[in-house]
Amino acid sequence: MSFETFNLHPSIMAGVQALGYVRPTPIQVKSIPPIMQGRDLIGLAQTGTGKTAAFVLPILHRLLRSPRGQVRALIISPTRELAEQTCDTINLLAQQTDLRSISVYGGVNMNQQISKLRSGVEIVVACPGRLLDHLWQGTIDLSYVEVMVIDETDRMFDMGFLPDIRSILKCVLQERQTLLFSATMPDDIRRLVRDILHDPVTVQIGRAAPAITVSHALYPVKPHLKTALLVELLRRTEAESVLVFTRTKHRAERIAQQLKRKGYSVASLQGNMSQNGRQAALDGFRDGSFKILVATDIVARGIDVLSISHVINYDMPESTDAYTHRIGRTGRVDKTGDAFTLVTTEDTAMVHAIEQILNTKLERRTLQGFDYTMPAPSREDIRLPRQLQRGRVYTKRAVATNSRTLR
Repeated sequence: MSFETFNLHPSIMAGVQALGYVRPTPIQVKSIPPIMQGRDLIGLAQTGTGKTAAFVLPILHRLLRSPRGQVRALIISPTRELAEQTCDTINLLAQQTDLRSISVYGGVNMNQQISKLRSGVEIVVACPGRLLDHLWQGTIDLSYVEVMVIDETDRMFDMGFLPDIRSILKCVLQERQTLLFSATMPDDIRRLVRDILHDPVTVQIGRAAPAITVSHALYPVKPHLKTALLVELLRRTEAESVLVFTRTKHRAERIAQQLKRKGYSVASLQGNMSQNGRQAALDGFRDGSFKILVATDIVARGIDVLSISHVINYDMPESTDAYTHRIGRTGRVDKTGDAFTLVTTEDTAMVHAIEQILNTKLERRTLQGFDYTMPAPSREDIRLPRQLQRGRVYTKRAVATNSRTLR
């Protein structure tokens, strides 16, 4: 099957061809026809299956028949990164049309967004909080919206956006087509579906598990050896680009700094950074300036970089869904990928849960030549200045002086 089967407008097909799309993915095959027929739709698919184009292409086709200069399509995204990525996809696919789009999110000055909205756009990709800011200030008009997409709905609910979503829905007054895309279908989403979708078509591709194009391996290790093992893994692994996930913002920054000192081209991406800093890290990772990106779950669904060859979980994620979305950053579309997870004895229950959703026992690996017997640093090692630790110059006077200073 080819994209010609959908009978998309020639200007949109030009964008498809410019991006090198050849064959539609299963989610595109099953979603595009009912969306083009105007049906409400629930799309259930794991990350990395091509769902963004599944709703962008029919939306562009529809809007070519609509008047210009008013917001006709609204796409709600959980994170800034996903909003930017979706907007980039729209711009690439619509490059041969005169349709205009904007991404709207917090952390940046509203004035530029207001200026672009006033100049006239047809598609808005927005994060809930900043969209509500515009609605309250009267700087965006949703009264002409014909189609609305709630993307990564389960992630939206995880982040506590349900009240915001319901507030936004009250501002979309006219009859509309509603599309909802999610990897999982918890009860809260089922209730939302009953409230806002009309006779929806349900499209499900596979199950809520990582793509079969990804191979998985566990590396059991003691907590104090995780960083040393990560460095050794990176040294021995031939990789195009590596995405390392940590559980906390501070740890992401710390691991990135440690890898920099080892000579790696690395950036960190976490919620404490400014939007400019986050975008610079993401752009550098995407164009290859940074081979390694150390990040929190903020990018588990927020980026679309096809060249990620390896995902490494420095910290075990907090749920099987989080594991699915982290691992979905590699092995995307027709590519293969590897997922490594550093596990400690505290991670046993989560390992079993992940093995259940994968329906297989994961391979446990050890690195030959790595010293797994290295003791944890003593309290004195931790308290001594770095220069003394590196030279292992320990004296009673140095320890005593350092202890007094830290008190």
